[in-house]
Amino acid sequence: MIPIKNKKKNLEATVEEMRNFALAYIEKYAPSKQQLKTYLLKKYLKNKIPSINKSSIADLINVVIEDLESTKFINDKFFSKSKAKSLIHRGSSINKIRNYLLSKGINNKYISITLDEIKENNEDQDFFSAIKICKKKRIGPSRDENNRSLFYKKDIGILARSGFDFETSKRVMDLKKDEYLKIVNLL
Repeated sequence: MIPIKNKKKNLEATVEEMRNFALAYIEKYAPSKQQLKTYLLKKYLKNKIPSINKSSIADLINVVIEDLESTKFINDKFFSKSKAKSLIHRGSSINKIRNYLLSKGINNKYISITLDEIKENNEDQDFFSAIKICKKKRIGPSRDENNRSLFYKKDIGILARSGFDFETSKRVMDLKKDEYLKIVNLL
């Protein structure tokens, strides 16, 4: 009987410990559900608690995460919207936002809702994000007129690696300097 009580006591302490670790991590980083699950799994596999096996650790993590989800400490829908908003502010393309959210373990349903809202709020979000990238990296229309033709392919490549399609990149690269400055002043 004594070993069972000790095991139960260790189990309860572990759940409370895990909840405290999770809350501290949430407070510091505001993670997605998948990020928190990965963090807790790494933390507890590294500690190697002798009384609990690995499968029960995974079950405990799921219990803690469900509890945090029900109390709204973790919300993937909110995470998706807030990260997308900050990425748009930085000038990321819609493709880059989608890939970032997928890498963080966000459900496709939340990703599509977020991207639909972005497209609804601004029809041509990629165009304005590409202009922000041009301003930040001083490429395309923000270059000196004498150097623009020399760096055209390089600048298109930079925009492509940032996730913009060819049509959007070409549209931004073909802007005249005065049109570009007007758009930048509006942003």
